[in-house]
Amino acid sequence: MADRYLRFTGTAPGRFLTRRLGLPQPAALARWSPERPVLDGGLLHLTAGRSALGLAPVLARTGLGPAGSDRAAAVVLDATGVRDVEALAEVHAALHPVLRSVAPSGRVVVLGAPLDSADHHQAAAQQALEGFTRSLGKEIGRGRTVNLVRLTDAAAAESTLRFLLSPRSAYVSGQVIEVGAPQETTPPHEGRPLAGRTALVTGAARGIGEAVAETLARDGARVVVLDVPQAGQDARRVADRLGGTALLLDMTAADAGARIAEALPGGLDLLIHNAGITRDRRLVNMSAERWISVLEVNLASVLRTTDALLKDGTLKRGGRIVATASIAGIAGNAGQTNYAASKAGVVGLVRSLAPRALEEHGVTVNAVAPGFIETKMTAAVPLFIREAGRRMNSLAQAGLPVDVAETTAWLAHPASGAVNGQVVRVCGQSLLGA
Repeated sequence: MADRYLRFTGTAPGRFLTRRLGLPQPAALARWSPERPVLDGGLLHLTAGRSALGLAPVLARTGLGPAGSDRAAAVVLDATGVRDVEALAEVHAALHPVLRSVAPSGRVVVLGAPLDSADHHQAAAQQALEGFTRSLGKEIGRGRTVNLVRLTDAAAAESTLRFLLSPRSAYVSGQVIEVGAPQETTPPHEGRPLAGRTALVTGAARGIGEAVAETLARDGARVVVLDVPQAGQDARRVADRLGGTALLLDMTAADAGARIAEALPGGLDLLIHNAGITRDRRLVNMSAERWISVLEVNLASVLRTTDALLKDGTLKRGGRIVATASIAGIAGNAGQTNYAASKAGVVGLVRSLAPRALEEHGVTVNAVAPGFIETKMTAAVPLFIREAGRRMNSLAQAGLPVDVAETTAWLAHPASGAVNGQVVRVCGQSLLGA
């Protein structure tokens, strides 16, 4: 369903009226397209504290040249060298003069260091960057985003910086992303980084899953579109359009993992857990069947199939697991105790499995946590609840399925091996608990 309010605020009368009434003024977001693969404008590189990061070569590969006299499309502040409260003044000194010049739909990326458990002054100063970043994201406006990346190696963070400094990250803001040690990876094919890789996307016959499958195929992956037999017609339609194959099975079946392995004798590189259902009721009105069905689809099937595909080696070394959580699992939501429990369980799965999967199988495990995304399901939400869902984030609008898909594609990228155990919210920086 079209966001008529967003369109109205883009007109002169709409801007005047909403400004006078103090209403949200969302800006149309600049998303990736073949005609617009990079942000319009240059990049401003700033430093606070003493830094030894070799950022220049990495930033040069983002496609953004140095910012000139015109507005900057992006600002990168290297604050990895901030080790005490006094150095935090340099953060203010660096960003205060330039924020007004950041273009609409521009990017601000703050680089921080991991917290040093042996130096509580450094830990306090670096943790301060998190509160700073989240707050700046809520006030910067005009479709601009602000994110914090904790890193120790610039090269390991290249895929993350390229994502955050591009139109692909239009609905990702207020996030703290930790990038670990560099991992050996096969250099990706230029322009088609997933070429030669096989991706299985569950729940891919429609909605967010369809957008994920389409984006991975765009990036070169051979896509297997998995959905329940009842969605067979839609699944085959999507698979045919993308040059992939359809796999019809119920993920809750005890032998789902074995059937996936049998269907993929050549193995699997990307496992994208997107399938999910809702059965909303307040707990006092929720039957056991509603509770169990949601936990079974959204969590138990994810655990069983992941375990099976790792154990039998179907998921190959260098592979990626990207599961779908939700901000409901982080912040909670009335009427969704079952759904929120299942999605919080996905977060627990990611945090526990990620280090072991990387060490034992060479596979990374991450999750995306969507907020209010424009789908057929959210279009059926009552008007006033739908409008509240759209506006209660820093960008004052709902996201699109492609926003979740682009974030998934970044986590699936061959060069994203240093990104592991992360739960990245794709929610426009929700204002409620997340």
